Amino acid sequence: MTKFNKTLLAAAITLASTQTFAAGFQLNSQSATGLGRAMAGDAVIADNASVLARNPAAMALFDSTTVSVGATYADVKVEVTDVQYGDTHLGSLDNAASGKFIPNGYFIMPVNDKFAFGFGAFSNYGTGTDLSPLNANQDVNTPIDLLGNTEVTTVNLNASVSYRINDALSLGAGIDIIRGSGKLTRNGEVNLGQGAMPINLVDVDADGYAFGGILGLTYEFNDDNRIGLSYRFSPTMKASGDIMYNPLLVAPENFDEIEIPMADIAQLAGYHKLTDKFAIHYTAQWTQWSAFDKISVTGGDGLVGEAAIKQYNWKDSWFLSVGGTYELSDNWTLRAGIASDQGVVGEISSLSIPDSDRMWYSVGASYHINDKSSIDLGYTLVKGEKVHVIETSALVGQTSAYTESGANYFGLQYSHSF
Repeated sequence: MTKFNKTLLAAAITLASTQTFAAGFQLNSQSATGLGRAMAGDAVIADNASVLARNPAAMALFDSTTVSVGATYADVKVEVTDVQYGDTHLGSLDNAASGKFIPNGYFIMPVNDKFAFGFGAFSNYGTGTDLSPLNANQDVNTPIDLLGNTEVTTVNLNASVSYRINDALSLGAGIDIIRGSGKLTRNGEVNLGQGAMPINLVDVDADGYAFGGILGLTYEFNDDNRIGLSYRFSPTMKASGDIMYNPLLVAPENFDEIEIPMADIAQLAGYHKLTDKFAIHYTAQWTQWSAFDKISVTGGDGLVGEAAIKQYNWKDSWFLSVGGTYELSDNWTLRAGIASDQGVVGEISSLSIPDSDRMWYSVGASYHINDKSSIDLGYTLVKGEKVHVIETSALVGQTSAYTESGANYFGLQYSHSF
């Protein structure tokens, strides 16, 4: 039993960290217009106030007060198939994720021909998966240390200012207040030869606040050509609430805080109007996932007290997109885009982290009600690769499965200038 406790301790450490790991999944869904062009050029196009989420310096491109409000519905699909260890097959899950509404809102107000300020509410990170149905077969042991329920939500509240240096160069800066909340459970029954024994390995329900910031610039070559650059500084999120994991099996331990480092984001965007009706735009976005090095818990009330739950082997990733916009008429604007989204998982993989390289295919349109108001629609299909995952469970040994993730994003937005 001592050997079993030690291996279960290692498993509990692994599962707790990998599940918090999923909180790092990035959301590129801050606006309907962005969804319609695969986020290509989103940090500099400035066709509505949602540009604030990407680059505060782009507020200098506005000459009147502007608001944008909208929401994205993320229909996320995660397939986990052919889960097995040895000759034991645990089955498959057609969909281990649930759909989510992601609201957003933005306000930009020029003060004069030099200064502007703005406020935004949006989300950069979030995820939700539930693999616990694969634990339903109690005739055999199942890797409950690898399977369970995870849900993470973040809300970013931003306040920014911009300053126009001259006709070409503008600078911007902002402060982010980030609220994060999440739930994580890992429990089930283990048959040790003397009947099934219920085990609660991890049970977390926590939330917290953190502060970050963003810097940006825009450079206008002329009215039809400009580029934008921004860098978002992301904090370490400290969450408190009900935080329990069972390091020694027989003595569940409660902790005061769980610390989750978040990734910085840098991006370069360009916009070039080639004719009176057609423009191209692009984005190169880099996310510093290598900074997501470990998850820590502090303030324990038992033998552990404080622990770095796990070291990570994530890698920095790139999101590259290109798109086009076509002015069909005075009332209709059409847009489309394609993007390559690089996965972040390195040598360490997990059944509960359905990560892979992905492709984005996007279309969208704006209906201009009048010179002041528009309704924007965007759709993106995200297609991920099928990945073979091999992970070791302390309960059943090496476990194999195939994971594949993708999503349909639907965006709706209303914009108005005063």
